[in-house]
Amino acid sequence: MRLHLKAGEKVFINGAVLSFEQKTSVKLLNDASFLLEAYVMQPEDTTTPLRQLYFYIQTALIDPKTEMDSLQRALLMLASIHMAIENTELLEGLATVEAQIKKKRYFDALRTLKKLFEIEMAIWSEKQDDDQPETVVMPFARAVGEN
Repeated sequence: MRLHLKAGEKVFINGAVLSFEQKTSVKLLNDASFLLEAYVMQPEDTTTPLRQLYFYIQTALIDPKTEMDSLQRALLMLASIHMAIENTELLEGLATVEAQIKKKRYFDALRTLKKLFEIEMAIWSEKQDDDQPETVVMPFARAVGEN
């Protein structure tokens, strides 16, 4: 497998973080777990259940020392999400993610999850609209107007 990296771009390989000063290509000659910086989610971005699931899988991929703990958390999160949703497309996607995790295809699971983020946000937005259409905007507007 050949990785093409931009100057300063990071790649996580078997728990090590590598960065190169100039544009470069790296050829992996054996089986290795790696993740490109573009796929790394920061903890502050784990604002939804699917993003939290993504983070657990990402952690398993990046840090082999915590792989089993991260996967256990991911599978628990996955079971919780399954019980809470009804959307068929999301359920099918999560079934694919679960199969990919069990086959240790963590990067594939991350790619599948990224595609599901948009569906999750649409469901969340729809639920917010159905429950209380003005709760996000109005309390802030009132608080500003009262000062």
